[in-house]
Amino acid sequence: MAQQKPEVAAVEDVFVANNARSALKLGQARGSAVVAAMKQGLCVYDYSPRLVKQSVAGYGNARKEQVQHMVKMLLELSGSPTSDAADALAVAICHANHLDRL
Repeated sequence: MAQQKPEVAAVEDVFVANNARSALKLGQARGSAVVAAMKQGLCVYDYSPRLVKQSVAGYGNARKEQVQHMVKMLLELSGSPTSDAADALAVAICHANHLDRL
């Protein structure tokens, strides 16, 4: 954050997972990211997984592969981003699409 100097942060809400251990680890990582952003004085915006998918793929139950493909197409990338990178970019796209509603 110090290097890139973002103006805001956006994160995806934690979804209910079948594996409690994975959900706990995800929640801890998300919490760390939120705390780090807030320590930098950034406003943090939360978006549901359904809204993120809907913003990118047009369908709230889109599969990871569909999100990856749409992120590649929307951002005119030369290659497909990794699953994690596509998720992060999808949250950024979702936030950009909702700026006028904030």
